[in-house]
Amino acid sequence: MSVRPAPTTPRRRPRLSRRLVRSLAGQLFVVQVVIVAAVVAGGAVLAYLFTADRTEGAARREVTAVAHAVADSPTVRESVTGADPTAVLQPYVEQVRTDSGVSFITVMDTAGVRWTHPRPEEIGRRYLGHIDRALAGETSSETYTGTLGPSVRVVTPVLDGQRHVIALVSVGITLDSISEQLSGPLLALVGVAVGALALGGLGTYLANSRLRRHTHGMGPDELSHLYEYHQATLHSVREGLVLLDRDHAVVLCNDAARELLGLEGELNGRPLEGLGLPEALTAAVLGAEPVRDEVHLTAERVVVLNTSTIGTGLGRVVTLRDHTELQSLSGELDSVRGFTEALGAQAHEAANRLHAVVSLIELGRHEQAVEFATAELALAQQLTDRVVAAVAEPVLAALLLGKAAQAAERGVELTLTEDSRIDDGVLPPGLSARDLITVLGNLIDNAVDAAIAGAAHSPQPPEVTVTARIDSGSDCLVLRVADTGAGIDPAAVRDVFRRGWSTKQDGHGHGLALVAQAARRNGGTVEVGRERGAVLTVRLPLAGRALERAGEPA
Repeated sequence: MSVRPAPTTPRRRPRLSRRLVRSLAGQLFVVQVVIVAAVVAGGAVLAYLFTADRTEGAARREVTAVAHAVADSPTVRESVTGADPTAVLQPYVEQVRTDSGVSFITVMDTAGVRWTHPRPEEIGRRYLGHIDRALAGETSSETYTGTLGPSVRVVTPVLDGQRHVIALVSVGITLDSISEQLSGPLLALVGVAVGALALGGLGTYLANSRLRRHTHGMGPDELSHLYEYHQATLHSVREGLVLLDRDHAVVLCNDAARELLGLEGELNGRPLEGLGLPEALTAAVLGAEPVRDEVHLTAERVVVLNTSTIGTGLGRVVTLRDHTELQSLSGELDSVRGFTEALGAQAHEAANRLHAVVSLIELGRHEQAVEFATAELALAQQLTDRVVAAVAEPVLAALLLGKAAQAAERGVELTLTEDSRIDDGVLPPGLSARDLITVLGNLIDNAVDAAIAGAAHSPQPPEVTVTARIDSGSDCLVLRVADTGAGIDPAAVRDVFRRGWSTKQDGHGHGLALVAQAARRNGGTVEVGRERGAVLTVRLPLAGRALERAGEPA
C-alpha cells in the first residue's frame, strides 16, 4: 500500500510588476513611455524618409550632370560616328564612371544597342529601360531595374551640329549604392533616437517615481475610493473641521464646521478674516501658539476650539466641538444645585423656627407659639403665592422661587414687580425651557452679585427686582432684571456681552455672553439700561403664538 504525499499549495509571490502597472504612477509611466517611443520612432522614420529623399534627389542630380557632360564631350560625338565606337568609348566612360562615382555609364546607338557597359559581356545587347523621350531630344529620368539591379538613371541624347540625335547616353546609380550612402546617417539617426528614448524613459521614470511616492502606489480606482471615503468621513463627523493654507485661506470646511460657525456659500479660497467670525475666535485661530480646548462663543453656539500647525508652516488645522448643550446643562445643573442649597437653607431655617415653636409650647406660651408660627408661615408663603399667582409657567416659577431663596441666603431681597404676568401655556414650544433658565438665571445671578457689591459702598439694602410679562403690543416675552449695584459703565456697554467680560476678579465672563447668545438664537434682543443700578431687558418674540392665532400649527 503506497502513501501519496499530500499536495502542497505553492506560495504566491507578490506580482510587483502587475502592482506597478495597476498603480496610477505605473499606468502613467507606461503611457508616457509609449508616447515617447512613438514620437521618437515617428521622428526617426520622418528623418529617414527625408534623408532618403534628399539622397535620391542628390543622386538624380548627379547622374544628370554626368550624363550631360558625357553627351556633350567631343570624344563621344566623334566616336559614335566612327567604325568602332566601343574601342574608344569603353575606356573613356569607365574612367569617367570611376572618377564620378556613378554605378554605370552606357553609351548606345539610337536603336538602344549598347556600345559601353561596366560588364563587357553586356556590350552589344539592348539597353533595358525607356529611351523614347531621349530619342525625341529630351532628358528623362526614372528608377528602373536593369542588369545591375534597381537604379536611378538618366537617359540623354547625343546631338550633332544640326541638333540631330546620333546616340544616347544613360548614367545611373544603383539603389544599393544609395543605401550605402544612407547607412552612416541612418546609424547616427538610430543612435540619436535610442538616446532620446533612453533619456525620455529615464525622465519619465524619475517623474513617475516621485508621483508614486506621493500617491503611495495606489491606482486610479483606489484613489477614487479614497477620495469618496475622505468626503464621506468629513461630512459625517460631528466635529467641525477647517483646514487653512499658509495664507490663512480656507482649503476645506466640513458640514459640521459650517453649522457650528454659521457659514454659508462657497468658502474655499476665502480668507479666515473675511468670514465674519467673532474677533476672539479669529485671533485664537491665527495666533502663533496652538490652542487647546479653548471655549468660544459664536452667534448661536458655544464651541471648544483646538488648533495645530500642518507640517512646517504649510497651514493650520482647526477643530471645533459643540459645547452649547453641555454649557446649557451646566447652567441647569448650577440652577439645580442652587435649588438644593436653597432648600437646605430653608430646611435649616424651618428647623430653627420649629424648635422655637416647640420651646414656646414647652414654656406654656401657646398663644405666642401660634402667633410666631403663623407669622413665619405667612412670610414664607407670601413670596410663593406672589410668584405662583403672577407666573404660571412652571419653569420660570420654579426658577424665581429658587433664585429668591438663594438671594435671601446672601442677604439680597428679590422681588417680583406687580405688572409681572405669564399664564401657563402662553409660551410657544419653540422657546425651550433651557434657554429660559439660561437667560433669566444668568441675569438674576449677575444682578445679585452686583447688588451685593454695591451694598458695600451704599447704606441701601441690596435688592433685585424682576419683571416677567407678556408684551401684547409686540407679542414678545419681556424679562427685566434690575439691581441696586453700581451699574454698567456706558463705555463698556458694547463689551458687556462679549465672552470674557466681567466686573468680578474671579469671574469667567460667560453669563451675559450666554444670555445674548440664547436671545439671539430665539430671535430676541438684549438691552442695557440704568435706574438705581443696572437694568437688563431681554425680549423674546413669541412667533408660535402668532401662528396659532392665525390658525396655523406652531
